[in-house]
Amino acid sequence: MSVQLVVGRIGRAHGIKGEVTVEVRTDEPELRLGPGAVLATDPATAGPLTIETGRVHSGRLLLRFEGVKDRNAAEALRNTLLIAEVDPEELPEEPDEYYDHQLMDLDVVLEDGTEIGRITEISHLPSQDLFIVERPDGSEVMIPFVQEIVAEIDLEEQRAVITPPRGLIDGSEAEVASGRDASEDGS
Repeated sequence: MSVQLVVGRIGRAHGIKGEVTVEVRTDEPELRLGPGAVLATDPATAGPLTIETGRVHSGRLLLRFEGVKDRNAAEALRNTLLIAEVDPEELPEEPDEYYDHQLMDLDVVLEDGTEIGRITEISHLPSQDLFIVERPDGSEVMIPFVQEIVAEIDLEEQRAVITPPRGLIDGSEAEVASGRDASEDGS
């Protein structure tokens, strides 16, 4: 059984020979996005796609897929997600890196063991990744996946230990602070 990882999103066509720009969404592009790689797609009607060639041009990854020979065919793939099949036992090369499937459904707790919730989604933003955590009451909280906040990932215990700053978990503290700011400036 394998796990699917989104490793890129196709951008606009580049040139007239079927190349596309790719927004890379993996820390291992040389492994996942090299020539010969076969990728599933979302929407599925676009693929699977086999990478024919790849190169970096002006800081952007450009790929050409087998069977995509002109600009029109390349442009038709715009916004398609590229998905790699990964063995669930495979681990990233760096010890403090994780694949999304390893983090999904981890329990999120404070250092003292207080339950915060469960990771239901991981959002990959340009500046950082976010854990979307479902609280026991059904509400959601976003936790930045940064070293200053996520103190420990324990895959054996299936938990993420966090040390959040004031106001991150308890929205009432943030609301009190913002209300105080509004009243101080006369609003």
